[in-house]
Amino acid sequence: MTPIIDHIQITVKDIKIAEPFYDKLMPILGFDLNRKGKGRVEKHDFDVVEYYHPQLIFGINSPRALFKNDTIHRRKPGSLHHLAFKANSCEEVNEQFLKIKNIGAQIVEEPKYFPQHGEKYYACFFKDLEGIKYEIVYEERG
Repeated sequence: MTPIIDHIQITVKDIKIAEPFYDKLMPILGFDLNRKGKGRVEKHDFDVVEYYHPQLIFGINSPRALFKNDTIHRRKPGSLHHLAFKANSCEEVNEQFLKIKNIGAQIVEEPKYFPQHGEKYYACFFKDLEGIKYEIVYEERG
C-alpha cells in the first residue's frame, strides 16, 4: 500500500465561524470552491463542509452538542496536533504565507528553516480562527 491520505475531517468548535475562514484558506491550498459540498450526518449528529481536490478531500465538522463548549487544544489525547501541507519550493511557502496572513490566520511562525526537523526543512505555521494549527512546508528529501 502507498501511504496516501484520501480524506481528512477536522471537528471545529463553531462551523458557522469556521466555514467563511476555510472558504478563504482552501483555495490558497489548491482546492476549488466550485467543488465544495455541505451536508448533515444525522446518525452521528454533525454538519459537514467538504472541500474537494483530486488528491484529497478536506472536511470540517461541527462538534457533538455534548462537546460544543470544550476548548480546542492540540495536546489533548486524540487531538490533531497540526496538519502540514506540502509546498513545491521555499518560494511557494513564502507566497502562500503572505496569502494566509492576509485572510486573518493567526501566524505562529513566519517562513524559515527549522533545522530541528531537518537540515532543509522550510516552513511556516499558522492557526485558524479557533486555534487549529496548520503548516506549509517544503523539504528536499532524498
